[in-house]
Amino acid sequence: MTASHRVEVFAAAELLALQCDLQQTCIDSWQARDLLAAFLNGRGYGVDGERIRESLWRLERANCNVEAMQTELERVALVM
Repeated sequence: MTASHRVEVFAAAELLALQCDLQQTCIDSWQARDLLAAFLNGRGYGVDGERIRESLWRLERANCNVEAMQTELERVALVM
């Protein structure tokens, strides 16, 4: 990742709240995508729509742990 594309390290509390939201049993993949996008948009980032679905799949495989969440957010966030 280049210096012009750096994404902040999000607070663990923020990531844990996002984790809880993503792990709701009634949430579908479109809602999960919207949640992830809203999380980043609310913090001033754009979202790479092509990568977000793949990132959600990786998060699911990693049991949505905080370290994986930070990595995937960095992967899909676009610095505005």
